[in-house]
Amino acid sequence: MEIIKKDSCLILKPSVDFGGKQMITISDFFNEFSVNLSNFKNDNLIIDFSKIIDADLNEILLFSQISKEQKNNNRSFVLVYKGVDVDKLPDDLIAVPTLKEAEDIIEMENIERDLGI
Repeated sequence: MEIIKKDSCLILKPSVDFGGKQMITISDFFNEFSVNLSNFKNDNLIIDFSKIIDADLNEILLFSQISKEQKNNNRSFVLVYKGVDVDKLPDDLIAVPTLKEAEDIIEMENIERDLGI
C-alpha cells in the first residue's frame, strides 16, 4: 500500500509494479487496509483506485462500513474509481472519477464541518 500525506488528507493506493500492472486486488487491498485502519482513523481518507481497471461493485461496497465509521468520526472518506456507477452506490459511500474531485470533496466537507453544517 502506498500512502501519500497531504495537508488535508491521506491518499492510499494499492501497490503496482513498474509496468503499471495491478499487484493486488481490491479485496486484498481492503484486507490490508482494514488491518491498518486504526492508523488512519484520525485522517480524512482518499482511496485511489484510478489505476485499477477490473473492479466490480461488490468490491467497492466492501468500503461502505468504513465510510460510515469515518463520517461518524467527523472525517471524510472518498474513493477514486472511474468504472463504478455512482447511482448504484449507497448514499454514505462517495466515489469520484478523479483524484482532483476527491480532494475537492474533502475540502468542501472540511468547510462544512468548520461551519457546523
